[in-house]
Amino acid sequence: MDSEVFDKAQAILTLRRKKAETENEERIREINEMIPQIREINEVIFNTGKELIAIISNGKGKDISDKVEQLKQYNLGAQAMSRKILAEYGYPEDYLDMHYTCPKCCDRGYNGSKFCDCFKTICGKLAADDLNKNSQLSLSSFDSFSLTYYSGENYSAMKKILEYTMQYAATFTPDSKSILMFGQTGLGKTHLSLAIANKVLEKGYGVIYDSAINILRSIEKEHFSHDHSSEMIDLVMDTDLLILDDLGTEYETPFYNATIYNIINTRLNRRKPSIISTNLDFSGISRRYDKRVMSRIISEYSCLEFKGEDVRLQKRKNA
Repeated sequence: MDSEVFDKAQAILTLRRKKAETENEERIREINEMIPQIREINEVIFNTGKELIAIISNGKGKDISDKVEQLKQYNLGAQAMSRKILAEYGYPEDYLDMHYTCPKCCDRGYNGSKFCDCFKTICGKLAADDLNKNSQLSLSSFDSFSLTYYSGENYSAMKKILEYTMQYAATFTPDSKSILMFGQTGLGKTHLSLAIANKVLEKGYGVIYDSAINILRSIEKEHFSHDHSSEMIDLVMDTDLLILDDLGTEYETPFYNATIYNIINTRLNRRKPSIISTNLDFSGISRRYDKRVMSRIISEYSCLEFKGEDVRLQKRKNA
């Protein structure tokens, strides 16, 4: 794991933990002022805790077990009484509990001897943000996609695609369907995939966007490195939405082809959506990749065929 990402994730968790502790202290002060009876119970619980620590530190063997159990039961009874009084005053029973963002690890990042899922999620989003920072995500939106460059049947087809992708982005969840965008260059595949990415990121989901060749090179570099790192492939497999641009422009090698199938197959098996854009048509994909790639795409992806004349060339002519 990249040390910078690790440190940033730890800093985020530290802030979460301090925020939870500060808010808990504020709730305790509030209740101590509003309900003196609760304050007295809290003092009993605090003193019982101190007494437990002292007995455990100074006691020996089985001689202390009865005392410890007795104090524990007394403490539990006091906590139950506190919760009951809180409810009678209209507060939630757990109002004085510590409310961490992640109750599994109490915002420390570790669950037992392993990294907590919350820590891995934070690291994944930070790494994805770092990966996306140079991808010009901010340059594309649905509002800037113009249908004026399409006419006739192409206009109708592209209007449906625009409406579909807008609806897809607006209703995106980690269970959304995968999409294949295919057609000749310059027809808006990258523009609409970036527009989706922007909306999905606004919802707070993790998105990895990059060209197929850049992602494959990163995976290859890690795979054949001295320590056989898997950070990149793990990010690609686990992110909420993977957008793989310009599939088919990468070098044709057994490793790349096998990796493409692995990405498509694994993410489908995990029910995680992907968006793939390519200039290849169905026959081109079938010739280029393992037949299992085409089979999985046809059976599991929404396939959107982009039609028309190269928009970039049209803009140059009209400039």
